[in-house]
Amino acid sequence: FRNEGDLILLLDGANPESFRSADLQVGGFSSSEYAKTIYGIVAGAPPAIDLVAEKRLIDCLVKLAAERAILSAHDVSDGGLAVTVAESCFDSDGLSADISLGGRSFSSDIKVQQQDRALAVEDSRAESALFGERGARAVVSVAPASLARATAIAAQYDIKVQQVGSVTRGAFRIQYKGAPVIRGSMDSFRQTWSESLGKAIEAAS
Repeated sequence: FRNEGDLILLLDGANPESFRSADLQVGGFSSSEYAKTIYGIVAGAPPAIDLVAEKRLIDCLVKLAAERAILSAHDVSDGGLAVTVAESCFDSDGLSADISLGGRSFSSDIKVQQQDRALAVEDSRAESALFGERGARAVVSVAPASLARATAIAAQYDIKVQQVGSVTRGAFRIQYKGAPVIRGSMDSFRQTWSESLGKAIEAAS
């Protein structure tokens, strides 16, 4: 990320019809870093690769860069959207991010009898939204004045654009459907990230 006040966009090249029956049900969550770290599960097939969608996204990013319509770009891969946004802050001279995902509350969309069941489903959806590793997605930052141009270019390549937040200073924050799910200082996140390889080597030896 470059400047406080820049907008953070999620670009998605996938055709919803192509993954609705599979990846949408699990959020690209199988074999993810989150599932391995939090649940100790190393199983399941990773998200399917849609080469057509990946090519459209790459062509779009090349055009956006050539037109100077974006200021930064980072693919969504290991760790999902939450990790991608955090990594985009690490070399940004004190910048952070304020992200809001979802929309209306889950409970207003689906009627369930057991409240605990509804909460469990909602938690799984939040985890998938934040840490799912489905491909053909990238996080970019744009100046507010460039938003219309960036959106128009993305439309030429059939890329969905979702404004998910803005570049800020201070605490890093992610909300899901209005509820805070991640909050902390970039210094603490950066330290955890920078020490992860050494800790993994120590644990394996």
